[in-house]
Amino acid sequence: MASLPALARLLGRKALVLLSVAACGTALTAGLRIATGSEVAVFVAAAVTLAALAAIVGEATDQLGGRFGPGTTGVLQSALGNLPELFISIFALREGLVVLVQTALIGSILGNSLLVLGLAFLAGGLKNGRQVFDAAPVRTMSVILVLAVAALAIPTIATSPGGPDAGHATEFSAFVSVILLIVFIASIPYSLGGGKGASAEVPASETLWPLTLSLGMLVAAGVGAAIVSDWFVAALKPAMATLHLSEAFVGLVVVAIAGNAVENVVGIQAAMRNRTDLAISLIQNSSLQVAIALTPVLVLLSLFISPVPLTLVLAPTLLVALAMTAVLGALIVFDGESTWLEGLMLLGLYLIIAASVWWGPAVTI
Repeated sequence: MASLPALARLLGRKALVLLSVAACGTALTAGLRIATGSEVAVFVAAAVTLAALAAIVGEATDQLGGRFGPGTTGVLQSALGNLPELFISIFALREGLVVLVQTALIGSILGNSLLVLGLAFLAGGLKNGRQVFDAAPVRTMSVILVLAVAALAIPTIATSPGGPDAGHATEFSAFVSVILLIVFIASIPYSLGGGKGASAEVPASETLWPLTLSLGMLVAAGVGAAIVSDWFVAALKPAMATLHLSEAFVGLVVVAIAGNAVENVVGIQAAMRNRTDLAISLIQNSSLQVAIALTPVLVLLSLFISPVPLTLVLAPTLLVALAMTAVLGALIVFDGESTWLEGLMLLGLYLIIAASVWWGPAVTI
């Protein structure tokens, strides 16, 4: 077993700083909870800790990128990156915050497909100019996402007043969720295939971590993020009431960004290092996993753990925003090239959608 000084040299200064921030943030959040401190302070401390844990996952993913293709790395990192959101949603459903969970899931898709991809294209384009990537697997993932969004739209239309399935939103949502999970399982080989023929990308650091260390860091950071997510949710409702924020805005923007902090950090870092294939694989896989894996799993779980079942019936604004995002994302990546201007356009649409729920009714306790 390597000594602590040798392990510290292997990890590097940046990883050590991130580990220190994550450890201190976890201790601070726990201390504030025990001391019954301000819920807003707990909320902020938990969010900062989640960001630090996300950056740790980014370092470990950067190391894995030197061993595997971008497709395999993207699937693995996206799965671990969605753990915080899974736990946030489970705890929120138990509290009956169904609107928050639903908007957070939609916000995750919008956040990854518009905010994170837009920032990645903008930062990567400004630093490296026009960037290119393998278009074939990206097109496949984009088309699957468009189909998934179409599947999510049908329950809203079919169960609307006068619709053929009116009054059966719960049953129809459960049926659609099972179908989406089947599609997700079938899509995994395509995601993994994103790395075929791609040469291993050299990590930014000079020293390559052992595989067991990289995987161990990923798992540890994912578990830590899940624990902190529990504290994050516990402080969520009181913090919303104190800050006079609406449940829709917090779900669509705040929780969605915090729950996907891993992709927010790692995808942008990869684009700035001109590793566009890895960046897009991370971001697209995350959106796809939320749409056809995380969302249907939570719909089915809500039948057992939530006082009010989670359904796929969306507000018209969210439904239109989701459809536009899927179509625009597919059009932008279809040519296998990205520019900073395309990133700016994606960011603009995200800000408009976020503003559409800003003036909603504030949460009260």
